[in-house]
Amino acid sequence: MAPNLWRAGLSLPLTFLLLAIPAAARAVPEEPRARAAEPEEPRARAAFRVGPVKAAAPAPALPVLERSGAAAGRVYYVDSRKGDDDAQGTSPGKAWRSLGRAGDARLRPGDTLLFKRAGRWKGTLELRGRGTAARRIVVAAYGKGPRPKISGRAGDCVVVKGAYYRISELRASDCGWGGFRIDGRHNDLWDVYADHNVAGVWVTERGGRNVIRNSQMVGNDRMSVNDGEPDNDSGAFGVLLNGDDNRVIGNLISGSYAPSQDYVSDGAAVEVYDGDRNLVTHNMARDNETFAELGHSPGGTARGNRFANNVVTSTRKRGSFLITRGPGHLVGPVLGTVAVNNSVYLPARATIGVSCADGCSAKILVMRNNAIKVGGVVGFEDGSGIDDAGGVYRGRTTGLKLGHRSIRADPGFRSRRDLRLRAGASAIGQGVPLGPSWYGGAGLAHDVAGRPVPRAKNPDSGAYQY
Repeated sequence: MAPNLWRAGLSLPLTFLLLAIPAAARAVPEEPRARAAEPEEPRARAAFRVGPVKAAAPAPALPVLERSGAAAGRVYYVDSRKGDDDAQGTSPGKAWRSLGRAGDARLRPGDTLLFKRAGRWKGTLELRGRGTAARRIVVAAYGKGPRPKISGRAGDCVVVKGAYYRISELRASDCGWGGFRIDGRHNDLWDVYADHNVAGVWVTERGGRNVIRNSQMVGNDRMSVNDGEPDNDSGAFGVLLNGDDNRVIGNLISGSYAPSQDYVSDGAAVEVYDGDRNLVTHNMARDNETFAELGHSPGGTARGNRFANNVVTSTRKRGSFLITRGPGHLVGPVLGTVAVNNSVYLPARATIGVSCADGCSAKILVMRNNAIKVGGVVGFEDGSGIDDAGGVYRGRTTGLKLGHRSIRADPGFRSRRDLRLRAGASAIGQGVPLGPSWYGGAGLAHDVAGRPVPRAKNPDSGAYQY
């Protein structure tokens, strides 16, 4: 479906969340009208570094995933300055020039498409080829300098309609809606950069079994609509998941936040709408309005989504960690969401850790071993409440019925940005033992720094094991 049709009724103003007032239906958004300011070039390609921002704690280890492209086919080159679309494209000296020519290439399994660094293009790169699991189609960069940059409000910048692509090193900035739009399946986005879009990476309802890893979605700070019509604003998504069985692993997602006439501000690091069984794990999230928000369209589902070992911090005056809904909400029920071993610190007063409203129950949300410290309300639940265990919670008010081994205490983070545990912290040994399936499999049953999560004894609550 068109990107401006899915979002009706999803977000609540944070002040309403604190009072657990359900949202009304949203009107259909229009296309954006104002152009965002041109951002500076990113200064570093290493994971979790964006310009002058430095990680306050060790970055998560790269998940156990195939690293090589296994390419052994043809190699094509694209140069925005010296290229020629009438050239063969088979060497740097015979490079193509335009996105259209690159998109028209009949890429086959094992082929590689390389964009010259420091190059800039406006428009859409459409990738339609189909690789295989053994021989992916690789899209990357060559030469020296900043990432190849694709921008332009006429449409989404990088559109992946094919399968088994590995896409890396590209930057998609200030695009029509999505920086990277994934319509296909089995694609791997690795070390990409998306900024100043409505959605940094958008996986549509057709997109499934894709991986977004070790990438940076930074300052995706635009509303698709921000006008005087009530209750219709939406946007500012780091990652938007409308599809099923996707994985969002080891990324830096920051600045998913934009002014909103309807809600004061809005945005989410990861938004799930009509997506089932998505896994969001080992991500660093900073200064977003909300970390995760879930819902579905009438007749749709958003089942079995899992959030594990994420680190969520913010210096903003408002914010939340996770927002989900029961059957009484227009975009509910959101069934089977699991949040496990996340670390959250939102120090401002207008914050909420978790909201599970409109008929919350164990079928809606299960929480295990989370460490959440907020300046506002730890959580809201109604109905029979959240299935909770092993959590450590601190806020002005709690608002949750604590489960087995859950306690009200300061988790013991080192600082507002560094959520590793200090010596003697309350979160040490406070969790409940869990099997690998809770984390998405044995290859992901480790903390953000790469240490295994204990199974034979009580682990620490939160994303870091002491």
